[in-house]
Amino acid sequence: MLETEALQKKFKNQLAVDGINIYMEKGESVGLLGPNGAGKSTTISMISSLIKPTEGDVRLNGKSVVKHPQLIRNVLGVVPQEIALYEELSAYENLKFFGNIYRIHGKQLEVKIDKVLRMVGLKERQKDVVKTYSGGMKRRINIAIALLHEPEILIMDEPTVGIDPQSRSYILEMVRKLNEEKGLTILYTSHYMEEVERLCDRVYIMDHGKIIASGTKEELKRVLSNEETILIDMHPSSPSLMEALAKDQEILQVSETDKGMKLIVPKGSNKLASIFHQTEVFGVQVTNVQVQIPTLEDVFLHLTGRTLRD
Repeated sequence: MLETEALQKKFKNQLAVDGINIYMEKGESVGLLGPNGAGKSTTISMISSLIKPTEGDVRLNGKSVVKHPQLIRNVLGVVPQEIALYEELSAYENLKFFGNIYRIHGKQLEVKIDKVLRMVGLKERQKDVVKTYSGGMKRRINIAIALLHEPEILIMDEPTVGIDPQSRSYILEMVRKLNEEKGLTILYTSHYMEEVERLCDRVYIMDHGKIIASGTKEELKRVLSNEETILIDMHPSSPSLMEALAKDQEILQVSETDKGMKLIVPKGSNKLASIFHQTEVFGVQVTNVQVQIPTLEDVFLHLTGRTLRD
């Protein structure tokens, strides 16, 4: 349905996107992950026809979007990373304004506004000025605007950044329903790996302008199929301990967590005894230990060498 062909974008001497190939079938939910600066937003802008690629093409049902940008504009909804609303207007007035831009008018527009307001759970607050909304409510109106013209494809660029857990949960459930029940094709980027795990059928991992891995969640997790993850809760935190463990050649990766640290080790390496010995040497108290198979976030960190928030 939608694909990129050797898509490249240069800004002066900087190669922001380096010949990437991605595809989305109708009705799929696809994740696009990468650290800040990986090239995700530039890729989204080219797919959306906002900027032209230096080389390559975007194709919708086999037809060039670069040559005929209106093809994608007629069927695409975009939820931008930054909230794009007129804060002095009400939610209803924002929707009416953007509806007119979509060339929807009269009774048809009223019906669509009512539909999307109910979908995002803000029908009762439609007359309130947007500046009085919480961050989560603004995000939901942003999504409502993207859905107003009933697009076939929805691009969501970090739609839950900086919002409360209740709004985040509401948005994720709504996205799931749009994909599974309405058959909407979704390209989803996020800084929260658990969102991608929950929503996406396939995942592309991008770094330094290139796609460095792709596949289903299960396929990507097989990258670390011979490893296991050890989560250790400890007190106090100890950078010196982590530095010492990182020097151990049998420990593949050491990273800090909210409660302690995460280590990736080969399966069957029996590293726990030596790890506990090191915690005693550095005067650290271990309060909890979990051994589990690697997660999608572990794969991401393994491939890029950094977390999504770096």
